[in-house]
Amino acid sequence: MMDISIARCRLETQGSFFSIISRTIVQEHAQKWPHNVAAHGSRWGFHRLTSSYQSLPAEYPRRAFVCRTYSLTSSLEESASLQPCTTEQITALLADTERSKLTKKLSEANQQNRFLKRQLHIKEEALVKFKSELAVMGLEVQALARLAGEIAQSGIPQGARKINGKYIHSHLVARLEAVHEQLKEQIKDVDAAQSKQISVFWVGMAESVQVMGSFDGWSQGEHLSPEYTGSYTRFSTTLMLRPGRYEIKFFVDGEWHLSPEFPIIGDGLTKNNLLVVK
Repeated sequence: MMDISIARCRLETQGSFFSIISRTIVQEHAQKWPHNVAAHGSRWGFHRLTSSYQSLPAEYPRRAFVCRTYSLTSSLEESASLQPCTTEQITALLADTERSKLTKKLSEANQQNRFLKRQLHIKEEALVKFKSELAVMGLEVQALARLAGEIAQSGIPQGARKINGKYIHSHLVARLEAVHEQLKEQIKDVDAAQSKQISVFWVGMAESVQVMGSFDGWSQGEHLSPEYTGSYTRFSTTLMLRPGRYEIKFFVDGEWHLSPEFPIIGDGLTKNNLLVVK
């Protein structure tokens, strides 16, 4: 808090003081005399008023110029709030605004990432179900092909129809075997599209270990859980990845590290560990 001194000045002039005195004298004479007497004696009253005014300076001397000082209390916070913002304050405000925008974008990206993970999980379940159905169909076709082969080997009845010089039994066996091969190829395609559980680990002393990589666009990564042993600590996690090649890197206690347990590719700052999923 601080005190602000304000000078307040007052000057009472002789004219305003005379105006007040003159009104008082006229009111006194008007109350004493009747209306007609006051009207006829107005001239006499004016001379008397003039003479009274001439004697006023002796009875009421002219007041001097008066200057008084008053003290007001003001808050330093209020005074500071009226001052313009400094360059540092403006920079801080801009940084806060940009930080809020980045936080909002990160939140939206995390929500989208969780949505995509849920959709991927649904697709994975559909692939597993489709693979099971294909496997059942493959077994049925394989059984039919065996039956057709046994019928063909048991003997061809007289009058059996031929197609392109072969009996129909032989064509049936060949078609069933072809369908079975197609089902086997489809099962392989499903296996290639289906995610697999891949174990990733880091060996060393640390408090926090996170694996980042191209498997999720270097966005969130996965935290590794510690497993304490007598001589060292092993951090590990399981990633659901489809077959392919992935670049990974470990974020250990706030710093980037490469693991000697995985192949290393790249040069300089672009060095990463290579993770191959077959």
